[in-house]
Amino acid sequence: MVNRMLHGKHSARGDRRDRGQASIEFAGVLFILLIAGLAAIQLGLVAYSIQQAGTASRAAARAASQHDVEWEQVGQSSMSDWLANGTDFERTFPGTGEVEVEAKVEVPSIIPIFDFDDAKRSTTMPTD
Repeated sequence: MVNRMLHGKHSARGDRRDRGQASIEFAGVLFILLIAGLAAIQLGLVAYSIQQAGTASRAAARAASQHDVEWEQVGQSSMSDWLANGTDFERTFPGTGEVEVEAKVEVPSIIPIFDFDDAKRSTTMPTD
C-alpha cells in the first residue's frame, strides 16, 4: 500500500471517500454566488427606488406649485408603474410662496430576510 502511494496510485477505499467532495464544494460555491447576486440586485432596487422617489417629488411639486389639483397623480405618472402603487405623497407649505412635496416609495424586497424603509425624497418649489 505504501508502494502505491509513492507511485501516485490511490487505493479503492480512498477514491470512494472523495467521490462526492467536488459536488458538495460546487453546491457551496453556487449558493454563495447566488446570495451575492441577489444582494447586488437588491442594492440596485434600493437605488432605483430612491431615484424614482426624487423624480416623483419633483413632478408632484411642480404640479402643486402651479395649483394643479391632481398633483399626486402627476407624481405617480412620472414613475415606473410597478413602483407607483406603493407611493405616498405629502404636501406642506414651508413658507410664503413655496410648496414642498415629499414622496415615499416602498422599496421592493427580493430577499425575504431584509426589510427596507421607504425611499424618501422631497422637493420645494416656488408657487405661481
